[in-house]
This record gives sequence, C-alpha cells and structure tokens, in this order.
Amino acid sequence: MKRLLLSLAFIICHLSSSWAQPSFVHPWQGKRVAYFGDSITDPRNKAAKKKYWGWLADWLDITPYVYGVSGRQWDDIPRQTAQLLKDHGQDVDAIIVFCGTNDYNNGVPLGVWWDEHDAQVEYGHGQPKQLVTRRQRTPSMDAKTFCGRINIAMDSLKRAYPTKQIVLLTPIHRADFHANEKNWQCDESYTNQCGEYLDAYVNAVKEAADVWAVPVIDWSATSGLFPLLDVHAPYFNNADTDRLHPNDLGHQRLAATLYYQLLSLPVTFGNPREAEALK
Repeated sequence: MKRLLLSLAFIICHLSSSWAQPSFVHPWQGKRVAYFGDSITDPRNKAAKKKYWGWLADWLDITPYVYGVSGRQWDDIPRQTAQLLKDHGQDVDAIIVFCGTNDYNNGVPLGVWWDEHDAQVEYGHGQPKQLVTRRQRTPSMDAKTFCGRINIAMDSLKRAYPTKQIVLLTPIHRADFHANEKNWQCDESYTNQCGEYLDAYVNAVKEAADVWAVPVIDWSATSGLFPLLDVHAPYFNNADTDRLHPNDLGHQRLAATLYYQLLSLPVTFGNPREAEALK
C-alpha cells in the first residue's frame, strides 16, 4: 500500500510539472504575412466585416499586408507582388496566395505547364562528355491560360522573394452569385465558357505546388464550406444572391482551418548569405 501511494505521489508531481511548462507557441505567431487574391481577400469587400486574415491577426498577432482586389485573377498576382515589394521590400515573413475562382468564372483556358522542344546538351556518363539531343521543357508563359498565368506569377514571386515562405490556397466551393443583371454567376455544377468545371482549376493550383516547389493548402477540401447545400448558406453573404463570398462565420471557419494547416509549415528560413558565411 505504501509503495502504491508513493507511485501515485510521483505521478501527480510529474503531471504538475508538465502542466507548469510554457504553453505551445504557434510557429506563425507574430509574423508579417502578405495576402494576395481577389474579393474574398479584399478588405473593401463588405460580405464580411472580418476576413480570414483578420481572424488570424487576432489569434496569432500576425501583421497582415493585404493586396487582394475584387474581381482579380491570377494574372494580377505579379502586380500585387510588385506592390508588396514597393511597400515593404523584404520586410515580410510569408506570402499567401488565394486566387482562381475568377479565372474559372471568366472561362480562362487551362493551358499547359510546359513548352517542349528539342535541344542539345552536354552529357557524359562512363564516357567523355559530348553534345546529345534531348527533349527540354520550360514553363509555359502564356498569359491567356491558367497554367501560364500561374507560371508567370510564381516566376515573379520566386525571383522577388527567394528566401520567403510562399503558400498557395485552392479556390473554395462556390454557388450562385447574383450581383446584378450584368454580373450573374452560376454555381460550380456548371462548366464555364471553355467547358471546364471549377475542380479543374482547384487541381491546377495543387499541381502548381509541385511545379514550383511551394506548399499548397487545399481549402476546397479542408475548409468544409459547401454552399451548394442550403444548410451551408449561413456561412455565406446571402442565401439567395451570394453564396460565393463567405460571411464572418465563413471566414472564421476558413481561418480556423488555416490556423491548424499552417502548424505544419515553417514560416522563416535561413538566409543563403548566412549559410555561406558558416562554411
């Protein structure tokens, strides 16, 4: 009995010591984060008083640099990159890009990631090097296609911010948006003008993560927002006219998803110059 009591006392002391440890600090706590995108990110959009980046600012004390503009597509990301560079230079820790729903709505063709051609290259393996002919691919820079637009944008971002974390977010599900007679958008169950469904653009953003070596967070799958069902209408601006833009509750849910997904991603990296100095 005495031995049992001593064991219980040890366990209680150990647990008390564990509870006294400092609380966990989120790796993105207190960082400076730029947000690129469209109306769902735009601070001037009135569908929600507090956007997802506002919730993250409250929860993680993140300083948000917000550049999203209503109606913009992936071809606007280089402009947003240039504006961030002008405003803050390298004084930013990470960049989050949430774009693509307007490319779908405007019927931007998907295009291809690569342009291929025959090229000569020096090669030697077990024998002297010599010129050989191989197929070579380079990123397609066709600004009239979705893949080309992403390539142009990522080339711009990677060159401007080579040491910064860049995260892509997939478009979320969308239902009807009826602003007026000249802005009447159907839900994602219909193809766009070039015969593509929304999920083709979602998949393209996920593919871009592999093409450009950046992490992607699949909000389409992980956010849980599904405006095609009436029971999810309370997460959006207006059940009858706007199930495209999340309201405050919807943005809170987006932010909560992002909060936990970002736990798996570093926000800062070592500077290559510092690494060189350590050699």
